[in-house]
Amino acid sequence: MPVVRPADATVYELHGARFTSHASATTGADRLRAWRLDVPAGTRGVEHTISHEEVLHVLDGTPAVTLGGTTVVLAPGDTAVAPAGSVLRLDNPGPGPAAAWVTSTVGLQAVLPDGSTVTPPWAG
Repeated sequence: MPVVRPADATVYELHGARFTSHASATTGADRLRAWRLDVPAGTRGVEHTISHEEVLHVLDGTPAVTLGGTTVVLAPGDTAVAPAGSVLRLDNPGPGPAAAWVTSTVGLQAVLPDGSTVTPPWAG
């Protein structure tokens, strides 16, 4: 059984946030991808259109998730479900860091407002 210890997870930095990949092809996951998202206080996220469904479960802090133009402030234990094709942004306007556990399926891509496409290595 594959077990990924925190020290063995792969860390990526993008747009001021940290993505720590736990479930990926390199760790034995076939179809699902899962990562911890850490967002520093005062961070405004980047709006993007997601190609696959994403589930964000808040671990710490009070991030604000904007989905399709509607913003909701989340608290630890809250879960947001973003359907494929939706426009998503996660901000952390709070005074402390925020963290979420995020899951999606293999092949997730994000289209940025300028039309460029990002294929996150943690979701490949």
